[in-house]
Amino acid sequence: MSSSGSQPPAEPTPAPAAVPQAVRASLLATEHWSLLGTRGTVWSEVMSRISIHLTVASASLVVIALVTQASGFGTAFKVLSIGLSSAVLVLGTLTAIRVHNASVDDTVLVIGMNRLRAAYLEMDPTLADYFVTSWHDDQAGVMRTYTMGTRPAMSHSLGSTTMFVNIVNTMVAGTLGSLISNAAGAGPTVVVIVGTISGLAYLAATIEAARRTFARPPVMAHFPSPAD
Repeated sequence: MSSSGSQPPAEPTPAPAAVPQAVRASLLATEHWSLLGTRGTVWSEVMSRISIHLTVASASLVVIALVTQASGFGTAFKVLSIGLSSAVLVLGTLTAIRVHNASVDDTVLVIGMNRLRAAYLEMDPTLADYFVTSWHDDQAGVMRTYTMGTRPAMSHSLGSTTMFVNIVNTMVAGTLGSLISNAAGAGPTVVVIVGTISGLAYLAATIEAARRTFARPPVMAHFPSPAD
């Protein structure tokens, strides 16, 4: 005889009903459009940030030119040029960080859309010949989606938004190094050397930061590319 505190046996959990293919396709398409909308919003905000950065940089050059016309290349010019260059470099670095983070977010969004295409192929394998982009969510699959199935080229990296922002910041960093060394009384040769080293050091640091981030996938691959 069972004790009064014993519990009746639990009822078996019913197996989930199979979801119709039409419902699955609708859910996947909704998620796909959500990822596309998020991707567009991210890059729209990034382009606005870059526009603000370039506007501030251009306005700073105008201010420096006006001050130079009024007072020449004296103390006022040195203080103002160093201050504005520092401000532009800080703003540009923050913009570069935002672009970098947006690139990571974009990679994750591309991974998500690649996974959705894998689900589409699971429902209808004959769709494979119609996809230009990849249905694999590893690094190779992401690169195939970015390059639309073409062979990756160096121009994709050199012409990227990240490289554009970093090159602008590199020029500002080199200019700032030259201005500081000139204000300290260095000769022309030293000014050129300091400016060059400052710019190249900034560029090397940003490239290394990007390399470390994108050397490893942001999420684990569920549908890796074939071994060949």
